[in-house]
This record gives sequence, C-alpha cells and structure tokens, in this order.
Amino acid sequence: MLARYLSALRRYRRQLSAKEFLTFVVRKTGKKIMSVWSSRRLDVAISHDFVEPRPYYPSSLDGPLPNTINWVVPDFSIGSGGHINIFRLVGLCERAGYTCRIIIDGRTERTSVASTRKLICKHFSCVEAEVFLGMQNSPPAMITVATSWSTAYAVRDFQGTHLRAYFVQDYEPFFYPHGSDYLLAENTYNMNFFGITAGDWLANLLASQHGMETVSMGFSYDRNLYRQLPRMDSSVRRVFFYARPATPRRGFELGLLALQRVSKALPNVEFVLAGGETDSYDVRIPHRNVGNVPLAKLADVYSQCDVALVISATNLSLLPLELMACGCVVVSNRGGNTEWLLSGDNSILTDATPSALADGIIQVLVNDELRVSLAAKGKRFCESTSWDIEASKVIEAFNLLQQRSRLAGVQPQ
Repeated sequence: MLARYLSALRRYRRQLSAKEFLTFVVRKTGKKIMSVWSSRRLDVAISHDFVEPRPYYPSSLDGPLPNTINWVVPDFSIGSGGHINIFRLVGLCERAGYTCRIIIDGRTERTSVASTRKLICKHFSCVEAEVFLGMQNSPPAMITVATSWSTAYAVRDFQGTHLRAYFVQDYEPFFYPHGSDYLLAENTYNMNFFGITAGDWLANLLASQHGMETVSMGFSYDRNLYRQLPRMDSSVRRVFFYARPATPRRGFELGLLALQRVSKALPNVEFVLAGGETDSYDVRIPHRNVGNVPLAKLADVYSQCDVALVISATNLSLLPLELMACGCVVVSNRGGNTEWLLSGDNSILTDATPSALADGIIQVLVNDELRVSLAAKGKRFCESTSWDIEASKVIEAFNLLQQRSRLAGVQPQ
C-alpha cells in the first residue's frame, strides 16, 4: 500500500508545479498529513521570507543600458503553461532588439546556469537570454519584470533598475482561500508596477481595483504544434475534457457532473480526458485518460474529438485556441474571464452549472450543421490571431516607458 501511495505521489510531482503539488497533497490527505507534521513547527519567517523588504543590489555598479530587461521568474516544472508564455515573450522581445536576462527567484532545484539554460531551450523556447540564479547575482536593467506574485516582492526590492513591470497571467489571489496568501498576493498589485496582462479581463480588473496602468496582450497559438490532423474514426462522437483535479480553477468536479449527464443522454459517446491523474475519483463515464500528453502529440488528441469542455473559474488558458486550431468545438462557462476571448461566434458559452454545460455539449453532438459551422468559425478566429501582433503591444509599451523615464530623468532605484 505504501509503495503504491508513494508511486502515485511521484507521478503527480512529475506532472505538477511544486505549488500545485503541495496544494493537491494538502487537499487530498488533509488531516492525515497534518497529524504527521503536527510535532513540527512551521517557521513563517522562512516560508514567507520573500515578503520582508531586503534590498538586492545589482552585480555591477554601472548604470543599466537602454533596452535591457530582467525577467524574474519562479522555479519551473517541465510543461508549465505559465513559463511557456513567459519564455515566448522573452524571445519576441529579443527579436525586437531587447537584451533579456532570466533570473530564477526563490528556492530552486536548479544547480547551474548552464543546465538551466539548456532545460529552457529544450522544453520551452530557445532564447538568447543569459540565466541567473537568484536576485543577488542580477545585472542592472532598464526594466525589471515580475512574473508571479512571489517574484513581485523581489522586483520591488531590486535596486538596479529604472522601471518595474508585472506580467500578470491570472488574478493570483484567487488561487488561495481568503487568508494570508490571498492578501499577500493581492498586495503586489498595489506596488505601482506597470502591468502586462494576459487579456482584457485582467487589464480591467487591475485598473478598476488597483489603479494599475496596463497593456493588454491577447492570445494566439503555436502554429507549428496545433493544426487539424486526419480523423481516425469519424463515426464515433468524442468529447474532450481538460481534467486536472489538482488545479481547482479548472473546475474538474463541475465538468465531471456535466459529462455524466451527457453520457446518460448519449450512451454511445466516448470521452477523452487529459491534463492529470483521476485515479482517486470514480469517474462513472466510459473514458480514456491520456494523462499529461507531450506537446507534440496534443494536436492528434484534439483532432480526434468533436467537442471539448474547458472550464475556467479564473482567466482562460491558451487551450481554447489550441483546440479550435485542431477543428474541435469549445464549450465553456460564461463570464468576463472567458468572454474577453470567447463568444457565441467561435464557441458555445453556458452558465456554470452541470445541466447547462451538458446541454451545450449535447447541442454540438446532435446538430451536425452547428458542429461543422462552429468548428469552421473557431478555426478562422484562431488563425486571425498572432503572437507577433500581441507582442508588439508590449514592446511598444516598453519603448514608451523608457521614453518617459528619460524625460523624467529617473535614476535606478
């Protein structure tokens, strides 16, 4: 029993980021884990040491050169969607003439700069950026960019930069119960950084609730990875579900209830689950769980499905566009967090209830004309997007920030 338990934990650890893994363990084991650790005291001064002010001085006393950017990122796991987006933007800024550096902030499994750089190139993007382990080794930069709430504190304390920015991909307080981490994450939006947001929902939220100046960067997809591939068996109707129990904001339980309704109404439908392990759940529908699929094989998985259920309780991921590129119709929940990208012209949007989501899926499965029309509209929509166009908005904002800095005579701080 212990061997099976440890084996399952190792599988989850490979698939999830460190933060997601710990969240999953606590959710699933609850009091058992706490009883084991009850004799050990948690030192908040260590677990949250990054919150306390500590000045980080640059590795050089020379002033920052124009068009230099330090990207401060948390440690990463292979396949991390957030890091894929960060390193993609780094590469696009480099193509526009910026000199970029990647600084791994906080506790890390990385032991050498060379191996970390190889890992980034192999699993994310081959960027020219020099890599640094820790803020204490960072060179001065004209712009220093936080990429998560924990790194925002390090950027706040870095003394070798003219300008501070914040690449916000989701409203991170929502990742936590209303408590200390919620408040500490929320506080980072009040640090007077310039915001780069993943979409308009975040831009509006940060402006209205925190008074942040932002530029909104829309989504696109990787055309080298995502395209419609031949269907192996078009006689069978298939539903794809992004099933990731360890990430609560992706609505696993809600989605499963909806799929059970679909299966009851249409018993011959097949279900394909991907994204994480579901062994600890009684799924109750005929399904195949392909788990954590390598990026190169995702297009084939999506292309074999007619419709996909993608639930987002916070900001969208890139998944809807990637599914559309493969000819798969997207069903999602309504809300400002989804409707900045999705609409009735390119997807099916419903209330976030099991019955409404199930009805949306069934509608696509039984209505051939609707399914074909939405698949075609979805493909046209995603093909109209471009990472180059979206990155140009960020680069234009960086150029403007530097112009303002020169006019104001701002010094590193």
